[in-house]
Amino acid sequence: MSDVFLAGYSDKLSVREGDKIQFYVSSYAKSNFTASVFRSICADPNPDGPGIIEEDASTFFPKTSYPSRIQDINPGSYARSVGKLQAQKFSALQIKSWFYPTLISEKPQILFNWGLLKIFVDQNGLLNVSSNNLELISSPFNLKTHVWYQLDFSVLADGELKLTISSEIKSCTGSVQSKIDLGLVEKLQSQNEFFQIAGCQENSGESFNGKIEAPKFIVNDDEIAAWNFEESIQSLHVKASIGPDLVLKNSPTRGVTGQKWNGTEFCWKHEPSHYAAIYFHEDDIYDFGWEADFELVIPQGMPSGAYFMRLEAEGHYDCIPFFVCAALGKPKADLCLLISTFTYTIYGNHARPDFSKDWVEKTEKWNAYPHNPSHFPHYGLSTYNNHLDGSGICHASNKRVLFNFRPGFLTFGSTDCSGLRHLQADSHLITWLHRKGIDYDIITDDELDRDGFHAIKNYQAIMTGSHPEYFTESMLNALLNYRESGGNLIYLGGNGFYWRIARHLEDPSLLEIRRAEDGIRAWASEPGEYYNAFDGKYGGLWRRNARPPQKLVGVGFTAQGNFVGMPYKRICFDKKLDWVFEGVHEKILGNFGLSGGGAAGFELDRVDSKLGGDQDITILAQSFDLDGKFMLVPEEQLTHLTNVSGEPEINIKRADMVYFQVPGGGSVFSVGSITFCGSLPHNKFSNNISKILENVVKKFCAVKLKEEKIGV
Repeated sequence: MSDVFLAGYSDKLSVREGDKIQFYVSSYAKSNFTASVFRSICADPNPDGPGIIEEDASTFFPKTSYPSRIQDINPGSYARSVGKLQAQKFSALQIKSWFYPTLISEKPQILFNWGLLKIFVDQNGLLNVSSNNLELISSPFNLKTHVWYQLDFSVLADGELKLTISSEIKSCTGSVQSKIDLGLVEKLQSQNEFFQIAGCQENSGESFNGKIEAPKFIVNDDEIAAWNFEESIQSLHVKASIGPDLVLKNSPTRGVTGQKWNGTEFCWKHEPSHYAAIYFHEDDIYDFGWEADFELVIPQGMPSGAYFMRLEAEGHYDCIPFFVCAALGKPKADLCLLISTFTYTIYGNHARPDFSKDWVEKTEKWNAYPHNPSHFPHYGLSTYNNHLDGSGICHASNKRVLFNFRPGFLTFGSTDCSGLRHLQADSHLITWLHRKGIDYDIITDDELDRDGFHAIKNYQAIMTGSHPEYFTESMLNALLNYRESGGNLIYLGGNGFYWRIARHLEDPSLLEIRRAEDGIRAWASEPGEYYNAFDGKYGGLWRRNARPPQKLVGVGFTAQGNFVGMPYKRICFDKKLDWVFEGVHEKILGNFGLSGGGAAGFELDRVDSKLGGDQDITILAQSFDLDGKFMLVPEEQLTHLTNVSGEPEINIKRADMVYFQVPGGGSVFSVGSITFCGSLPHNKFSNNISKILENVVKKFCAVKLKEEKIGV
């Protein structure tokens, strides 16, 4: 597969004043590449909108050139011993393990690699043992996928080999014997090499697809190395029962069912022996591991905002986004914009199943960002894609090139509208803030997760973008604490606060999602694998974890359709809430927009009194799916005729724009739609959707926070 001519990534997505951010670049150019910083105002290349808007930020980082070099991409997860394994002089050597293949590939897939000895699954599904590419012995039958096998391979001092493979399937059980030269036995007896499980060193292209459990080395009936994978499931390291420890490369999946799992327990923390396996994939890649090319220390006075490092060389370019946040506890604005970097990362390199050639033509016509993840799967795909063996990708990281995390990237190429999501769609809101002259600070998911309530407590209002979908527990706690302490929330999206994710303690850039049992899902977690490996908590929907989004922002996900938008209709005429509609004379709101042509679209949220608690919610405006373009989300459906609410389906396929106050003094304004922000730029930002949001921001930013509420 071909590589991108020029591409890079950063070690962090957000920084504060004084923080250092490093950039990693691979360039095929013969000349140097240049790097320069711009502030991103609008990332939408649509010629019918504001267009790409960026401001030169060279004051904070002068344009600089650096030597070009090619840095390799090495997918494939494996485990490597931290020390060498010495067999010593033996009369008998045994390698034993359980394994569970999930793909028969055209390439050999290494189970174990130790110096001269290699055990692998070949392209025909045979298990082979070889030395220096010389086949020593092969299994007597072809392996089936998704079957647990027990491996027992032995070498005797006289050159006798024996390979036994057993399983619960009679046709997949058998043994074979062979003989090797005594000279090779002597070499095996004296070798002292690192041991690798499920692959070799980087760039071997021979990683195993499947699970491995309980590998061990036995010399003369004494174990010299053994690993129990049920230990330290939350770690990227494996402590050996005996022998050298292991380091896990490219983050294989843990907390997965092993050969003992029988359905009696579903949480690995309760019965670790049932989860004593590690799941490896040849396309795992979560940290490119490139060498840093240059760095930026955020200087004093650099405004909080969205930025990107622009790389250029020989007619090619790349843009690496990053966000500058306000100093902790020292806001420079009343309004805080929460940037959904975890959601951006979870969707990072989403290769859409509906991608087609005409998308490329539109990209070229609009001079949009040229590269699409569908063309470069070896850069690692998103958690909305599957591994080559068909299993769902459950890990994500920003320590790699993320093509759809670029100004000008088109998520949907076949629409008549802009077709933007995430970073690019949120730039409609950023552009609006600049056009209206509203000061704001940025805080990202990273700061909210790490610093909690303290990251946001001094702001008068917190505003989300179009799709704050993926949240950790500490992030939800922070927003709830803020709201209950008198803070004001402005939720400008749809399908928000939906999935529970976990962050790895040893590498916080690594995120995990388990898609358990319910919800709109690109894939479904396997039975028994609903609990995160990173923190041991039940994954899936926050709704299934007793924290539906309705409890926080009054509305929650109810329906999804194609990337189309509809207008709202005003239904609230309570004089106490006339301030929301000041300057707005129309009853039909948002029948326009760069995202789907309407302010209510794609994914819709509504009020549900069963899930929203005792909040006194006022529905200001609604948008119903009158044309049958939307479907209820799975968690709302019971049968083809009934749903959870018991109401006619047409009544609950809707978006609700709401307002409510909470006892602690906080207020919430929610729009219940992903496409809302796409309507803000219409008619040069002079429209009823723009005016409503302006009224809300002015009202909310005039309200002061009360004292912090402890213990939420």
